[in-house]
Amino acid sequence: MMTIKIPVRKRGQLTLPAKLRKTFHIDEGDIVEAEVTEEGILIRPKKLVDSSQAWFWSAKWQHGEKEAEEDIKKGHVKTYKSIDEMLKDLKR
Repeated sequence: MMTIKIPVRKRGQLTLPAKLRKTFHIDEGDIVEAEVTEEGILIRPKKLVDSSQAWFWSAKWQHGEKEAEEDIKKGHVKTYKSIDEMLKDLKR
């Protein structure tokens, strides 16, 4: 575990050291979330998702992605030479 001391500057500003920013992929303009815990302040990096892409990150969609990934790993997939071949198989 890494412990780094960070000085508080004027107006309560903190500067995250480059090593932390690199380790946690925090870039200029990124959002961090501060949470008050029993142990103190916990700061977590957050990545914002464009609202047009939010559906992909929903719990339901991510569950489906995991199921699909497991099926692919198990070989539970079919390939088709054409769309017509696939549609014919779907109609069965």
